[in-house]
Amino acid sequence: MPTPTLNLTHHPHQQCPPPPEPPPPDSLISPAKSLTYWRSIPPTISGMLGGYPQISRTDLQHSQTFLAKLRRLHPLPPLPSSSSPKNTPSVKSPPTTKDKSAESHPKVAELPMLRRGVDCGAGIGRVTVGFLSKVCEVVDIVEPVQAFADETRRARCQGAGKVGEVYVCGLETWSPSSSSSQTYDLVWIQWCLGHLTDAGVVALLVRVGKVVAEAGWVVVKENVVREGPDLWDEGDGSVMRGVGSWRELFARAGFGIVREEVVKGFPGKLGLFPVWVWGLRVKSGGERVDG
Repeated sequence: MPTPTLNLTHHPHQQCPPPPEPPPPDSLISPAKSLTYWRSIPPTISGMLGGYPQISRTDLQHSQTFLAKLRRLHPLPPLPSSSSPKNTPSVKSPPTTKDKSAESHPKVAELPMLRRGVDCGAGIGRVTVGFLSKVCEVVDIVEPVQAFADETRRARCQGAGKVGEVYVCGLETWSPSSSSSQTYDLVWIQWCLGHLTDAGVVALLVRVGKVVAEAGWVVVKENVVREGPDLWDEGDGSVMRGVGSWRELFARAGFGIVREEVVKGFPGKLGLFPVWVWGLRVKSGGERVDG
């Protein structure tokens, strides 16, 4: 009679190993795939805004108001200007009737134009034309799609500013010059960091931190998930992060959050994801960054 064998493979008390963790959403990001997607998009306001051109005006007005709040409520030593004091243009601060703290600074009725800004992921220059050219004397452009960059070159700015250098490259490869003539008083990054990995976002911010002026600002404006983990968008090959993820990335890059807001005013019927905006400054020696 054969001797029975003990099969340990299916022991009734043996636990199966847990399923493998899914890869983090940002590991799926491919700059080549993102570039292919955006090259298929028409160079129009509607194309830049995912088919919602009606939100552009609200977005631009909010951006101008947010920047004015930063400059009024969190001042640092005056920015250097390429113009003499008599010839330095100024920009009127937009009204902020709901912000009582802003009203406590009535002496700052007008703000001087910033010397130089940069529009990161500029697309066809919607933000440069409609906002940044009103607050910066010169606005540099970073945009990987040649057709979009060409459209920006042809655009007529609505303010006193003008388009400066145009860098046709992705933010993951853009390496701004650290020369004194190329430092930025304002680095504006909007609706584009979802195409960078977490490590890529941190690396970009570290590079930017080396070229932003002492009294300058880095502003990030992005859609965020309402709750739960970060989301992968198969359509355009991007990641939508949560507020906590953004705060962690800013800290890893050495930035402190001076001000953050949820953008309001978009039509609710559109069902858009929330949009958050952060005003950032480089941390220095562990000191406060809000002046």
